[in-house]
Amino acid sequence: MSHYCLVVDLDRCFGCHACEVACKNENGIALGEYWNRVIQVGPHGTFPDLEQYWLPVQCQQCEDAPCVHVCPTGASYRDADGKVLVDKEKCIGCKYCMMACPYGVRSWNAAEKAVEKCTLCGHLTAAGEQPACVASCCASARFYGDLDDPESDVSKAIAAADASSVHSLKDVGNKPATRYILSKKIATWHDVDEISPASDSADPAWFAKEA
Repeated sequence: MSHYCLVVDLDRCFGCHACEVACKNENGIALGEYWNRVIQVGPHGTFPDLEQYWLPVQCQQCEDAPCVHVCPTGASYRDADGKVLVDKEKCIGCKYCMMACPYGVRSWNAAEKAVEKCTLCGHLTAAGEQPACVASCCASARFYGDLDDPESDVSKAIAAADASSVHSLKDVGNKPATRYILSKKIATWHDVDEISPASDSADPAWFAKEA
């Protein structure tokens, strides 16, 4: 089965939030809600030896997605291409999937009374285009494709990076597919236990330890 996801090169990302804005514009996301959010991690260290990076976070397209397991109606599901999606027509608003997501990247659409999240812009990729966040990235830091295809953009980005520079959000048994490239020359990777959709920065309490 294909495994489509995003790879983000944090060595290139400078926190412009273009991906965040493009996502909201493309998908008509309500004010205060986000499918993609750019988190400021840091600064860490002692002046003048400080380091900081930006962490764009969206659905991680988990291999063993807890959101799918807990959904009582099948509204959260995996399609034929292996993408984790939400069928709003089946959503009853129980929000179990929001509670089950380890990263807090699902949103509640109050107007439609349904849960929603990143769709990897399936309406664009089906037409041969890139997801809005990828197309809008002025630093060319975002890649989209099938992890199981060695010729895909995501596979090539990972292959070109040093193995020690390839990271993922904390795995609690769900096996997140999204990969982040961050080399130690830029900053030290931190494990983030939880992403708060209501904050632009990562609280120090969410860091378990330095990688």
